[in-house]
Amino acid sequence: MKILFIGDVFARPGRAVLRDNLQSIIEEYKIDFCIANGENSAGGKGISRAVAQELYEAGVEAITLGNHAWDNKDVLSFIDTDPCIVRAYNYPPDVPGNGWTTVTAQNGCNIVVAQLCCRLFMTPIDCPFQAVDNMLEEIGNQAIILVDIHGEATSEKMALGWYMNGRVSAVIGTHTHIPTADERIMSGGTAYITDAGMTGAFDSIIGMDIETATSRFVTGMKVPFRIAKHNLKVAGVVITVDEQNGKAESIERILYPGATV
Repeated sequence: MKILFIGDVFARPGRAVLRDNLQSIIEEYKIDFCIANGENSAGGKGISRAVAQELYEAGVEAITLGNHAWDNKDVLSFIDTDPCIVRAYNYPPDVPGNGWTTVTAQNGCNIVVAQLCCRLFMTPIDCPFQAVDNMLEEIGNQAIILVDIHGEATSEKMALGWYMNGRVSAVIGTHTHIPTADERIMSGGTAYITDAGMTGAFDSIIGMDIETATSRFVTGMKVPFRIAKHNLKVAGVVITVDEQNGKAESIERILYPGATV
């Protein structure tokens, strides 16, 4: 079974390039199931009901969020009733939404999609490592489990990957918007990458206009960010998983269409 995980979809440009290219990616890579991180998909901050629907109509079948999950308050109107969207499992128990969900792919296979938020250089929430054991106990005996780990520090992400090695099918990092080149199949059959990258403007600073983002560093003064719109790309990974035992067989980075200079 081939699963496509799409890195952070950033604002309108990210949604546009996804809409225009997702079906071609699905056909080229023979994708059976598609997941996208959508925490920045509405204006670069959060997600709305209309934007979630737009992602579904493009071909996304499950959506993960992150530390910006609550930036657009419209999410509170539908997160409890949308069975295909997950926020971080390690939020406190009374937080709206679910930390994992089971979605049935078109080929009839059940896919568990889950998320954990990291804590280093992030707004602190409950410990993701301690949350893993409770989460997997809740999930129970399911073959294919993909976990989005949303975090800043590569060390923390890698530690989480090794902590879940052999216990889940894939551990995919999000949040930094920068794709890493460390994709691998771990010793226990878990696919891993520290960050899947960003879907949106490739010519940008993590999705923002280069000039205005750079001026913050040069002057130390806050200026309003502008969303970048040039050289749009879909970034992510394609993971091949054994449907019977849930072990990953391969993981491949994609940047679609290919990078240009």
